Amino acid sequence: MRAIQAHMTGGLSIGSKVKCVDNSGVKELKIIAKEGYKGRRRRRPDIGVADVFVASVIKGKVRMRKKKVRAVIVRQRKEYRRASGERVKFEDNAAVLINEKNEPVASEIKGAIAREVAQRFPRIATIAKIVV
Repeated sequence: MRAIQAHMTGGLSIGSKVKCVDNSGVKELKIIAKEGYKGRRRRRPDIGVADVFVASVIKGKVRMRKKKVRAVIVRQRKEYRRASGERVKFEDNAAVLINEKNEPVASEIKGAIAREVAQRFPRIATIAKIVV
């Protein structure tokens, strides 16, 4: 997992619901924790594009429901600024499931993903159709 070149403005926090846009059988996730977050007591972490988080499956196939999974944010509604100066925002908040090796669980991603995700997770970029 490589570093991101831009400063991410976190658009999500713990308790947020996120749409899952891969073909793993999961439709909706609820964010439980940000992976690797070490912060002040009782402070809720900001979660933005290309951040890894732990989530609970809310909607999806019966065998997947109520399971804890790892995922990456690939799109966020909250506008963020890239190093080039351009500002980017998407229509919705979306995530993709990953395993312990930071590889995607599914074989297909619906919709576009951010360039920051493609830089940090090259395996996700290979199965994505559009990189913005």
